[in-house]
Amino acid sequence: MSQTTKTEGLDPTRWRTLFVVATAQLMIVLDSSIMNIAIPSAKVDLGISDANQQWVITAYTLAFGSLLLLGGRIGDYMGRKKIFLVGLAGFAAASALGGISSTQGMLFASRALQGVFGALLAPAALAIISVTFTVPKERAKAFGVIGAISGGGAAIGLILGGALTEFFSWRWCLGVNTPIAIFAAIMATKFVKESKAQGDNTYDIPGVITATAGLFSLTYGFNEAALKGWSDPLTITFLVAAIVLLLIFVLIEMRVKNPLMPLRVVTERNRGGSYLGSLVVGAGLFSMFLFLGLYLQVILGYSPLKSGFAFLPFTAGIIVFAGIASTLLPKVGPRPLMVTGLISAGIGMLFMTRITPETSYVTHVLPSLLVMSSGMALVFIPLTSTSLHGVSNHDTGVASAMVNTSQQIGGSLGTALLNTIAASATVSFAAANAQLGDKVMPFAMTHGFTVAFKFSAGLLFIGAIVLFFFINIGKESLVETEGAGLH
Repeated sequence: MSQTTKTEGLDPTRWRTLFVVATAQLMIVLDSSIMNIAIPSAKVDLGISDANQQWVITAYTLAFGSLLLLGGRIGDYMGRKKIFLVGLAGFAAASALGGISSTQGMLFASRALQGVFGALLAPAALAIISVTFTVPKERAKAFGVIGAISGGGAAIGLILGGALTEFFSWRWCLGVNTPIAIFAAIMATKFVKESKAQGDNTYDIPGVITATAGLFSLTYGFNEAALKGWSDPLTITFLVAAIVLLLIFVLIEMRVKNPLMPLRVVTERNRGGSYLGSLVVGAGLFSMFLFLGLYLQVILGYSPLKSGFAFLPFTAGIIVFAGIASTLLPKVGPRPLMVTGLISAGIGMLFMTRITPETSYVTHVLPSLLVMSSGMALVFIPLTSTSLHGVSNHDTGVASAMVNTSQQIGGSLGTALLNTIAASATVSFAAANAQLGDKVMPFAMTHGFTVAFKFSAGLLFIGAIVLFFFINIGKESLVETEGAGLH
């Protein structure tokens, strides 16, 4: 195929489209972590109790996680550019509302609204990339950019949150989204091309209700488990409700004419394996950010801003190796990269189990972050590609939504599961080592973190096994979708 034929008919503004979508993706990823550091200041300003502080994060994650599938379908049916713009405008308004909150209720409501518009924005962003980039090498580069942002954005959020809180106000952790979203919307109007699903565009209302309620119950159940334990009646109620609702959802999807989540999207082995891998990776990685952040601030006494900067090597590693992964993906295919990457990341996580209250960041944390980030970069980029492997234009949005949904559920599950493991390990260590006196709690807490890191490493190794057995496409995985975006 000649170079002229290859480039003929391609969208000349595709790289500008990538810039716009990458800006929006960075804003969504930042928002998952930027408020973590702002919570103590917001609590003082708005009189938020310890019991209610979780809602600063949970209001966002609940709305985001439970509405992603519906958001993906709305984008497919109404037009991805249109919904992308609606998502940006809504996100800008919700962020501004949060920045001027005068009560805790107003703050929680604005965070929930951010989640609602984020659930429209995230699947539309990924779907736009999928239909815009149709040449294999270019598609690998585009997924590389999005993968690098997804992997490194959370750490940037911690730094930005720390800087804004320390030098300005916690309110800017929300307010900063507004100009970014407005800028992205103006650029999107000019450079993003419209695309939508052809054929039957009727909504599966029973599927919408059961999926949204089921995902809400699942996310909320995991959140309650992290706070109150797995045996808490509320935890059990929500998790049982989630299982029942999601089973009903699957039964509905098997029977309705035009399902919200066509089972063909998840039953194809490469896509299904990618979503499962994404869930396991989310569970292992989210908890690393949580426990390492606690170790740096509580045990080593780092300030919020300093602990944010301590994660910077992780982001840098992701960005550097994302370029390598993008170059290798069309040459070797996704499976070798992802399996190698997860094994490497798992080994990096095991290195982290050597920390104590008396070890230093440079000798014990930094090497682990560099090994982990190099491994995770090799995973994020191909995983985005295989998640959308061979998907029809009709289902691009909902397949994109599944990528985000699986990560979100994985993060909630990992936090709940590993929080329980770390807490019980801390209590056991403290009881068995009372002779340490005043030093017992720092050592006990650090022991809890290291036990959690062992389990996180185990999850990453399980992810490697899942992807080894499920992913069977080679380097042609990017070629077969060539031309798929020209609608």
